[in-house]
Amino acid sequence: MIYPPYLKAGDKIAIVSPAGKVNPEIVKHGSKRLREEGFEVEIGENAFAQSGVFAGTDAERAADMQKVLDDESVKAIIFARGGYGSLRTHQLLDWSKFLQHPKWIVGFSDITVFHAFLYLNGVASVHGVMPAFFDQDGVPSESFRLTIELLKGKIPWFKEVNHPLNRGGEALGKLIGGNLSIVYSLRGTPFDLSPEGNILFIEDLSEYLYHLDRMMMNLKISGVLEQLSGLVVGHFADMKDGDTAYGKEPAEVIREAVDEYRYPVMFGFPAGHVMPNYPLIMGAQTQLIVGEKESRLNFQL
Repeated sequence: MIYPPYLKAGDKIAIVSPAGKVNPEIVKHGSKRLREEGFEVEIGENAFAQSGVFAGTDAERAADMQKVLDDESVKAIIFARGGYGSLRTHQLLDWSKFLQHPKWIVGFSDITVFHAFLYLNGVASVHGVMPAFFDQDGVPSESFRLTIELLKGKIPWFKEVNHPLNRGGEALGKLIGGNLSIVYSLRGTPFDLSPEGNILFIEDLSEYLYHLDRMMMNLKISGVLEQLSGLVVGHFADMKDGDTAYGKEPAEVIREAVDEYRYPVMFGFPAGHVMPNYPLIMGAQTQLIVGEKESRLNFQL
């Protein structure tokens, strides 16, 4: 796995919008936070464009992203937001120059598309905060601080109190996954999961419980779940029930899907669509330890 160069003061970070339309004020405030950290910031020319639910047309979004992928003066790309549209944007991109000179990309949710592509091409990336998550209660969030520290080369390690549905054990493997709905949508495409021996991270937002079960059953019946070495479950926020109650909580749905396997399972990892949203290095060799009282997630770069 290739780990892009870490950042230093004065380096340029680009903010582009490859998916959903954005609130310009949130992005402008986010750029201010990055400048306070000592970085130069470039916002894509079309970052605030709008075309239906998208941040401009497919061509406009791709033009901004292509520019920063190719620009060697840009040392990291932080996406303005997720939403929907990354896969459409991706179809218009040429990654050849980027893959010759990789840089960190940062984002989550719909950005899982790019994490999947980069993993398959041997480049690590950061599942981490975008501008709407830079602040909490009017000050820089801990999630933002940890993400910036990671980009500067301080690798985080995490220790969490155990969830009652955890399954104990130790695992070592590359970290894959991201937003479960996007992972599910990529099944059968060139960006499908490579599960064998790896640790899968999943999170999601505002899905019906029956659809969560549908996605987990897809991963189970297709053989993905049985090939894993470990599972890390992040936030499943604002999940919805139907007129007839499904009868299980999100964690119960997920645990049931992996009950027959023996690898460690960690619930409640603080990453996803609500705070805290801690940074994860996708593609990194990762150690997962689920003990009786606490769980640990360590990156072994």
